[in-house]
Amino acid sequence: MDIKDLKVLIKMITETDITEFEMDNSDEKVVIRRGSKTEYVTVAAPAPQAFAAPQQAPVAAAPAVAAAPAAPVEAGETLNSPIVGTFYRAPAPDAAPYVEVGQVVEKGQVLCIVEAMKLMNEIEAEYRCKIVKICKENAQPVEFGDALFVVEKA
Repeated sequence: MDIKDLKVLIKMITETDITEFEMDNSDEKVVIRRGSKTEYVTVAAPAPQAFAAPQQAPVAAAPAVAAAPAAPVEAGETLNSPIVGTFYRAPAPDAAPYVEVGQVVEKGQVLCIVEAMKLMNEIEAEYRCKIVKICKENAQPVEFGDALFVVEKA
């Protein structure tokens, strides 16, 4: 599925009251979930396949590459990015950041925005907590699972 088809699909979903859409075929899987404020789009790439050269023994699949060691994280729990995109601390370039280090936030309070494919996804606190560290700089790219904040439950 190319980006154009994905954009058309997202537009069709947002114009209805559908809150979740899932499509799965042999090559790819597309899941779109909508909440009251956040929209998530997940596209899984097809799994790599090993091919055998003619008249040769089959090639074994490559062993999994070990993950790079994570940078040391301060004491506390991390709140991670649910999607790939661009991290923004504030709703606009000239606006104040959503949160600062040392601030206590309530469950459901917006912490930041992760922009993905022109969609501004508000990332909310999953529970009441204190912000210990902000792990990303404004307008920095983030990957799925990257630590955005280090927090302590309050």
